[in-house]
Amino acid sequence: MAQRPSRSKGDASPNDSSDTRGATPAIAQYLEIKTANPDSLLWYRMGDFYELFFEDAVVASQALGIVLTKRGKHLGEDIPMCGVPVHRADEYLQRLIKGGHRVAVCEQLEDPAEARKRGPKAVVRRDVVRLVTPGTLTEEALLDANARNYLTALFLTPKQQDEEVAAAFASFDLSTGELEVGEVASVDLTSELGRLAPREVLVSDGESTDSPVAEAVRASNAAITFVPAPTFNSLSGESQLRDGLGVLELSAFGTFSRGELAAVGALLRYVSLTQVGQRPVIQPPKRAGRDATLVIDAASRASLELVRSSSGDRRGSLLSAIDRTVTGPGARELAARIASPLVDSALINRRLDAVGLLTGDVGLRERLRQRLRGAPDVARAVSRLSLQRGAPRDLAAIRDGLAAAQDLTNDLQSSASGTGLPDVLADVLHCLNGCEASLFESLSQALVDEPPPYRRDGGFVREGYDASLDQARQLRNDSRKVMASLESKYSELAGIKSLKIKHNNVLGYFVEVTAGGAPTLLAEPLSDVFRHRQTMANAVRFTTEELVEIEGQISSAGERSLALEQDIFSRLAEAVASGEVALTRMAAALGELDCLAGLAELASEQNYVRPDVKAAGGLVIKGGRHPVVEQALATTGGGPFIENDCVLGDDGGIPRPPGFEQVRQARIWLVTGPNMAGKSTFLRQNALIVLMAQMGSFVPAQSVSVGVVDRLFSRVGASDDLARGRSTFMVEMVETAAILNQATERSLVILDEIGRGTATFDGLSIAWATVEYLHDVLRCRALFATHYHELTALNDRLNAVANVTIDVKEWQDEIVFLHSVRPGAADRSYGIQVAKLAGLPAPVIQRAGDVLKRLESGDQGGRSSLAGLDDLPLFSAVRPSAHVPTEPAASAVEAALADVRPDELSPKAALDLVYALVRIMEKA
Repeated sequence: MAQRPSRSKGDASPNDSSDTRGATPAIAQYLEIKTANPDSLLWYRMGDFYELFFEDAVVASQALGIVLTKRGKHLGEDIPMCGVPVHRADEYLQRLIKGGHRVAVCEQLEDPAEARKRGPKAVVRRDVVRLVTPGTLTEEALLDANARNYLTALFLTPKQQDEEVAAAFASFDLSTGELEVGEVASVDLTSELGRLAPREVLVSDGESTDSPVAEAVRASNAAITFVPAPTFNSLSGESQLRDGLGVLELSAFGTFSRGELAAVGALLRYVSLTQVGQRPVIQPPKRAGRDATLVIDAASRASLELVRSSSGDRRGSLLSAIDRTVTGPGARELAARIASPLVDSALINRRLDAVGLLTGDVGLRERLRQRLRGAPDVARAVSRLSLQRGAPRDLAAIRDGLAAAQDLTNDLQSSASGTGLPDVLADVLHCLNGCEASLFESLSQALVDEPPPYRRDGGFVREGYDASLDQARQLRNDSRKVMASLESKYSELAGIKSLKIKHNNVLGYFVEVTAGGAPTLLAEPLSDVFRHRQTMANAVRFTTEELVEIEGQISSAGERSLALEQDIFSRLAEAVASGEVALTRMAAALGELDCLAGLAELASEQNYVRPDVKAAGGLVIKGGRHPVVEQALATTGGGPFIENDCVLGDDGGIPRPPGFEQVRQARIWLVTGPNMAGKSTFLRQNALIVLMAQMGSFVPAQSVSVGVVDRLFSRVGASDDLARGRSTFMVEMVETAAILNQATERSLVILDEIGRGTATFDGLSIAWATVEYLHDVLRCRALFATHYHELTALNDRLNAVANVTIDVKEWQDEIVFLHSVRPGAADRSYGIQVAKLAGLPAPVIQRAGDVLKRLESGDQGGRSSLAGLDDLPLFSAVRPSAHVPTEPAASAVEAALADVRPDELSPKAALDLVYALVRIMEKA
């Protein structure tokens, strides 16, 4: 977050939040609170509005597009002011956060009536109750239900002797309590940030704004916040984590490095600061980082379009194509699995076992998915309640979540009674069954079926739950019936049928009888009940202690009923807090079950198969398909997707796909073929199949066997980075360098058209050397697509390189894309034919063909092959105007027919003309 420039004390101005001279009490209070929060826009609660003043008002009015007005004067100048209504606060808050602003929310901490008791000029007590930043959002309206909202703290451990610099991180989703801790090599920092996709990143203020860490954060599109370096303290981090988890030792959660604890310390300190001391939910930390997940750098994630397409939309991404979840937590879990595929084959196969069971048991899967549709987002509801930010609907969400969990438990137990459950589903069942039924009973008895959205309005407690509340509501809603009942009682007691209970603004409620009936009430024993208040000409008025009490109850019934509901809400929130640990486990289990059932639904719907995932080995894919393109073709009616095979590395004796029996066992495939034939699609689909397999999903293929990949690299497509002064070719070289410097023998690399951004010989040389490095040094599995046909000669020089091509057919000077991969190499690129399909003008296509023939007949691109090009006809003798269509040159047949008059030809002359035309055609 950008820091605002400070002003010296001697510089007084209306925008100076340190000078309260001559300010009204309210403005003086505002300036005092603003001084304590200089880097945030201060939302100052005044009745039903959040007001902003001075510079904050100017900034907010521009960011929100609202009217900038003024309120009084300060130091002789008008005070700029704008405001937003409280009931629309979330909408405006979201826009400010997206615009990169921090917001300090300042609330009224007492009733204005209490303030007036201190004097007519007393100001309502106010203070900041929270700081809102991109990484600390909890409101449902501000969050994406399908994505985590990570706040991440980064700490670089100092290098010691020969040890590499490590980047420790702690990531926390305040809206759910999810905590992830790990450590990676500093060179993998960008990849790790790409995996985590945080909204906000905390770094030490000792880092410069242009340091590699700050650069990596900005590349991840996260907001960067500099915090004091001393907050990165491992001892403080350990203490805060113990307190947050409610334990005396952390050993039960694994071993944490000093760097990881330092990151945790800065993270939890920042959370405490922004939440102004409110205690958040903290789930047991998950371990990540080194050797835990498949490493995918940011460029590869963008290239493979995992969670966002190249246009930045969710549509067209892998996530969009495979998401069959029915809840927000399930969608978040799926997105997390796509971002963090596993590298432990045992864990992967545990997930696949669960998906396999749900794929095969259609009845169970449908029942589970139907139940899950009614399961709300329990984790976020629990978090809001713990931060004193909850609403009646959060309590209802927990109630409904508990109900869904019980139904799901019954379904899973019924399935387990037969053949048992896979380990993952057994763990889910255990977590679903971990909450006490008493909490569900309390919430069900207390809450109405559909509670209102706001706690302040009341109306969320069920009738009959609390006798005092029912009485207050009755008084509030139906005072006439109460008074009529009391009137009947008094009339019977006094024996006076004309007795009435009436009301006016002076006396309030009173008992009125005629002058003739008054002696009865004034005499004992009724005089002990009825007290004389007023004598009129024709009537006498009385009151009773009961009437006075009921009148007071009626006048305060609305406030009392609301207060009683608030008290009930607090008791229910405390009950939720006591079961917080079990509830967060249950919430996580609901999300995981939804993710597993969604993957099973996908497998059944799209005819996916279970991959054979092994700790080591090659990659054998039979009948592979691109998960996104296949569905796009089905949606648009573009025809079936053409399946293709891929065999890289040791196939473990698995029979080769048909057509590839004679292709030697190779780790690298050189893929050739024309543009638009499908090379990039083929490359990406194999990478996505591996990724899906390692995240624990069935895959689009006939069969798949994969030895676990530790790092996945994808360099497909051209782009530049002009903001950082990088051309397309420079970006290509930087990304290629990252691959060659970081890939290992267990990695999978897909590269497309390396070297195309420079001169032909330079590009060919770079591509040639890259293939050799992949083969000789890295020894990894790779798919290398190229238009440099000279590279196919490496098939004869390198024993682990094989040539394959995307098949096409020529027909009447056109090409037909078959989109099928076969052994061998393409003889040419068909670039001119593709250009023709793209709609280039016919003269350009014709000229390109002439130049190509001359080049192919020369010396492979040397200058002598270009000699004589000036002699070739260049479109026409005169260059056509850019705005005037050019008449095509007349053909020989057209020239022969130009002067022919058909009506004047004799039969013999007509026959001669036909023969002449035939000879012209034969020469052509």
